[in-house]
Amino acid sequence: MRTAFSRAVLMTVVLLIGGLAAGPSRAGAMEHDEVTTTAGTVVPDADDDKKCSPTTVVYMPDVPPALETLQRDLVTPVATGAGILVAVVDSGINPRNAHLVGAVTPGINLVPDGTDPSGYTDNAGHGTAVAGIIAARPVTGSGLVGYAPGAIVMPVRVFNVDDEASKRAGIGPSLARIAEGIQWAADHGAHIINVSMSDSQNTYQLSRAVEYATSRGSLVVASAGNRSTSADDDPTAPRYPAGHPSALGVTATNSENVVNDDSYHGPQVDVSAPGMNVISTFLAAGDCLWATTTASSSYATAYASAAAALVAQTFPTEGPAGWKYRLMVTASRSQPGMRDDVNGWGLIQPYNALTFIADGTARGPENPLAAPLPEPKATPRAIDLTQTPSPLIATRELAVGAGVLGVTGLIATLLLVYRPGAAERRTARQAARRSPE
Repeated sequence: MRTAFSRAVLMTVVLLIGGLAAGPSRAGAMEHDEVTTTAGTVVPDADDDKKCSPTTVVYMPDVPPALETLQRDLVTPVATGAGILVAVVDSGINPRNAHLVGAVTPGINLVPDGTDPSGYTDNAGHGTAVAGIIAARPVTGSGLVGYAPGAIVMPVRVFNVDDEASKRAGIGPSLARIAEGIQWAADHGAHIINVSMSDSQNTYQLSRAVEYATSRGSLVVASAGNRSTSADDDPTAPRYPAGHPSALGVTATNSENVVNDDSYHGPQVDVSAPGMNVISTFLAAGDCLWATTTASSSYATAYASAAAALVAQTFPTEGPAGWKYRLMVTASRSQPGMRDDVNGWGLIQPYNALTFIADGTARGPENPLAAPLPEPKATPRAIDLTQTPSPLIATRELAVGAGVLGVTGLIATLLLVYRPGAAERRTARQAARRSPE
């Protein structure tokens, strides 16, 4: 493992070389919020010193492990990210890396240090590594290729180097500049906005920037945070901008595809992606192996951004909410209907996201793509509980009445005919009429 001294020496070398290339600094003092880039150390690990010299171009023949984990062979025939613009809100991008030739379009430098206004200066190497994960083109002798090799990346430079000196000088990471960068990217056509940084503060400006970007059709993909690179006292505090409801918050899995306690856990975690033993671009010097000791959510975020680019290419009309939903609902997890603060909805499965049918039957996050149930067309009417007499009742009553009258008449007749003494009197009268005078 690298000692603190060797890390400091290597950082100094990188900064000196970057400073010579950039020219004199015109940095002025400014107030800023502290923010933590979540890559961990943005220089290579100790066992990669020889491979990752900024003055020696090295290409690694190995295929990045994450490409196998994320089933690139299945994904590439379906989508490559062609036509999709991914903004990298970070330390800038060095376009002179052979993997990035033809993959980078001019962006902006929001850092007041007098460097390239297009964002083509990267003194930290962090932004260039993120860009390579997303859109590196194939180079002979190298196994590295981006997960969205047809996409275009655009640098939005918001800090010089993540160290105390840069922060004191006003050129380190700041929430205000990150918010400005997100809004600028949305205004300049970015479909996906990668923010491999996080902070426990959620300023109004940052929250408004994410909302604005979403309204412009951009999906903000942000790091859920690394404990190893943050000095925050409360490890349970949500991280931003990943914690914004519209953003896709990404945590990192290690070499065993497990999220461990090196990462922040919390409501900001939507999905996980590979973040350890990452092969990507290093300044203009070819390839480098990053995050060999702990998983980094910076690189996991880059893989998620690349996956989002593929989804955006395939389903352009579904917008940021639909792209985010596809990655969440198709992520691998043990219980389809549940998320947790460690893994979110699970490890992204981009091929499944590209082939998913959003018919409203899948268990998981709320589906913004399913058509709402149709409104009933029939007008409801109150039920009349008043009893309506049956026509049979009148007929029955008439029949009963007639029957009663008939019986009554019969009884009366019988009474008249058979009243006491009537028969004797009738016989006497008949005999009298028959007697002679």
